[in-house]
Amino acid sequence: MKVAYWPGCVSRGFTPELHGSVAKVAPLLDIELFELDRACCTGAGVIAEHNQELADTLNARTFALAQDVFRVQGGDVMMNICSTCQGAQSECQERLDSNAEYRGRVNETLKQTSDLYYEKGISNKNFLWILVEEIGLAELTSRVKRPLTDLRVGPFYGCYIVRPADRMGITDSHPRDTYLAQVIEALGGTVVEYAGSHKCCGFPIITMNKEASLKQAGRHLADASDAAADCLVTPCPLCHLNLDLQQPLAERQIGRPLDMPVLHLPQLVGLALGLSPKELGLQYHVVKPTSVVDWSTAVVGAVDDGQGAAVSGGSVRA
Repeated sequence: MKVAYWPGCVSRGFTPELHGSVAKVAPLLDIELFELDRACCTGAGVIAEHNQELADTLNARTFALAQDVFRVQGGDVMMNICSTCQGAQSECQERLDSNAEYRGRVNETLKQTSDLYYEKGISNKNFLWILVEEIGLAELTSRVKRPLTDLRVGPFYGCYIVRPADRMGITDSHPRDTYLAQVIEALGGTVVEYAGSHKCCGFPIITMNKEASLKQAGRHLADASDAAADCLVTPCPLCHLNLDLQQPLAERQIGRPLDMPVLHLPQLVGLALGLSPKELGLQYHVVKPTSVVDWSTAVVGAVDDGQGAAVSGGSVRA
């Protein structure tokens, strides 16, 4: 499967272990990545608050770059690894695709600096959606080398990939608000249900009200801990920042220890596909994923005398 790959800003800055783990996991799923290395930030909704047309033009440019990849390399799906990017781009695409006059004006702006042109109707999917809708859960399970047996995983969706439901394409036939749980089960893990799985991580307000943001993150982490989760997994690097990077501060705000590892979705998938914690960059997390590393060590020691513990990764193509 060929995809135009939009890694976003955060995965190449604050969370490089996310970008790196995608490069290793993708070839194990027969996903060929063509990185949109000239694409710009989605604006994460912030630019749109001040200049909606500018934000839409920036995202239309990214869509057009992806469509250029389709024409040259093949494929018909743009893949992102950030729920916030998915949310911002889906909102932008909704405006562009529903208004031909507006789309034409945006394309005229693009024409001033490039030969890029956005054609209505791009398919833009988060890695989570790719796993379920393009790869398929049965196929994913068939590729598992180390089932996540006895690993209790709490799904953390966050906001942008589940709300609003109509824009995110959540329907009876595509229950995308359950996909994380489905993937955990397909990988052999145990899904841990807890109160905060579909709530905001608090990141969007951290610059306006840091105390409230940290309390919000701490409450979700505490709920998962009380439900006996070994770790959380999220498809959003901004959620990861608030739940992992800020976790020591969140502990102070809620007055209790947490020690809850938070994994990026490709890292969890990579563990089940046979990659080691080190290959997936788990050592770079602020909260050391001791429970996950201990699980991995125990599983590797029990499978074929350690054979197949580490499968080498691949590369991202530009």
